[in-house]
Amino acid sequence: MDAISKLIKPRSVAIIGASADLNKTAGRPVSYLRKHGFDGDIYPVNPRAEFIDGLPCYPDVASLPAVPDVGIVLLGAERAHLAVRDLAARGTAAAIVLASGYTETGAEGARRQKELIEAAGAMRLLGPNTIGLVNLTDNIPLSASGALEMEHFPVGSIGVVSQSGGILGAFLSRAAARGIGLSKLISTSNEVDLELADFIDHLADDEATRVIALYVETIRNPEKFRAAALKAARAGKPVVAFKIGRSEAGAKAAVSHTGALAGADRMYDALFRQVGVIRAQTFGDLLDIPAALSTARVLKGRRVAILTSTGGAGTLVSDSLGVSGFDTPAPDEATAERLRALQTGDHAALDRNPIDVTLAGLQPDLLRGAINTLLDSPSYDALVIIVGSSSLAMPELMVGAIKDCLPNSDKPVLAYVSPHAPDLAALLNQRGVPAFTAPESCTVALEAMLQASTWTPGATAEALPAPVDVADFPAGSLDEAQAKQLFSRFGLPCVRERVVESAAEAEQAARELGGRVVLKILSGQITHKSDVGGVAVNVPAEEIGARLARMAADVQAATGTTPQRFLVQEMVSGGTELILGMHRDPLGTAVLLGMGGVTAELFKDTAMRLLPPGSGLSRDEALALAKDLKTWPLLDGFRGRPKADVDALVGAIVAFSRMAAQMGERLIEAEINPVFVLTEGQGVRAADGVVVLGA
Repeated sequence: MDAISKLIKPRSVAIIGASADLNKTAGRPVSYLRKHGFDGDIYPVNPRAEFIDGLPCYPDVASLPAVPDVGIVLLGAERAHLAVRDLAARGTAAAIVLASGYTETGAEGARRQKELIEAAGAMRLLGPNTIGLVNLTDNIPLSASGALEMEHFPVGSIGVVSQSGGILGAFLSRAAARGIGLSKLISTSNEVDLELADFIDHLADDEATRVIALYVETIRNPEKFRAAALKAARAGKPVVAFKIGRSEAGAKAAVSHTGALAGADRMYDALFRQVGVIRAQTFGDLLDIPAALSTARVLKGRRVAILTSTGGAGTLVSDSLGVSGFDTPAPDEATAERLRALQTGDHAALDRNPIDVTLAGLQPDLLRGAINTLLDSPSYDALVIIVGSSSLAMPELMVGAIKDCLPNSDKPVLAYVSPHAPDLAALLNQRGVPAFTAPESCTVALEAMLQASTWTPGATAEALPAPVDVADFPAGSLDEAQAKQLFSRFGLPCVRERVVESAAEAEQAARELGGRVVLKILSGQITHKSDVGGVAVNVPAEEIGARLARMAADVQAATGTTPQRFLVQEMVSGGTELILGMHRDPLGTAVLLGMGGVTAELFKDTAMRLLPPGSGLSRDEALALAKDLKTWPLLDGFRGRPKADVDALVGAIVAFSRMAAQMGERLIEAEINPVFVLTEGQGVRAADGVVVLGA
């Protein structure tokens, strides 16, 4: 048994610093282990007590009668490392350190944390600043969380890993109140050793866990996280993550548009999407989504039947589903005929959706018949049952009728509990029917189930081609001509252009490039040239000298710097303007594609892909990136528009991604805005470029 397995399921636990006062925080772990049925050995350690809660108490770790699998360290940050060192010396597999006062407090805390790591040696550490873990599957609470004061917790198949200790208690208590069963709950907190990825990896192998829920503050090791999430996906265990810190208010200023458009939170979106992690948008979703996924039912489409005995509630669910792109079609004729045979009279609306079966809550046989009919129907992929006020009088009848139908189909069945009836909702959850108290929660759950059933792993990373020589490019911000020279070396097509320093040179260049051209200042320091009057388009050759002089004056007035060099470019027209850029942060390197030009940051129609380690994007991934854009139809012949050269665009994305992968940390920023995608067969052209290189 490895150290993490022993940590999750120990046969013996030492509590260092245990208090004889079971009402104190340091007294809780012994109390909770006994209260919740731990049947292994418990070794309290406290030199000032002989017995704690009837158990022999030991003066120190060296005095323990056997080597404990796990040690819970309740000492303060100043002394915790001493207990950790003693546990490691005895051969303990893992220690849980509850004390705060480490890196979260500054330099002195960082010193203590380093001391803690050194004391542990080869022993695994959970924490510090953690509330511990709770293994509900095996009745093993290794925690001081006050949530464990509750007498009973429903055991289920949802594993929870949280980087916040307080959230562990909140999740445990909320799940218990709603009748939702959990398997394991682990608080990783400062993660000096064991982290999110370690427990995702472990839970992917845990037979008792079917869904993994994460409360994420930061991902410290993206590649380890990626590997663990993919392992869970391959094991058929969905991972649901709620990531805090989504605000972009604190995002650092960036030279390129891409930096502003990417942002840290969008990088998490890209990572989660690529490894199959379902993102919870609210804290409530972090419980709602796993509750639905834990049924292991597969949603194969967007057609949903709504069975109700209260019209208003059915409309609420139907409206929410419609906003999110789900269909609520009327029953097909055969299904409608079966429904009509169940109930006579004109008070039932059985030929539309929501399907209103009046008083069904008081007629279980009618309800069973309607549920089975809708689950049998080829017109629907899922069923949402509205549990109305009529169910309050006899909740077991309603819940029992629904539960009886579950074995007859593998389609998802959800319940929306319309009245305020938490006990009724808990009863449904306990019987295997995900129950929600908001119509929007039904939609969120179904969206997640569809995402889980349709996600497929991306293409296997492709090896990079032979390296391109880029040693001659200087560090710092390249001017536009240099940037495009770099792009060209990696096979990116660029517009034809000339570098000029005088009006005469500009006029000659304009005539060589077709008569009407684009004129720009050439500067490595001024990257947003349009903002300072440094760009003019469709300039005739005979007017370019005067336009150059006026541009120089405008830029000097705006920046205090007179430009000495200019760029004359061929005019490109008739294409679609996109932005193609890269963004690097601690999560990795991403390629961003979006609607380009001066409106890039205004419309923010962008899509992102993180590069696989040491590789660029495949052509399939590049095409998928383009198709993610809301404006993809503009490239694909929208309303008779000529189709764009998507094949050439895909090639440009692949080439750009390989440049980013090969250059690694040296490439700080790179962007083409705009890249013109011309009509089919005409290719693409990079018309502007920003590159910032490190040494």
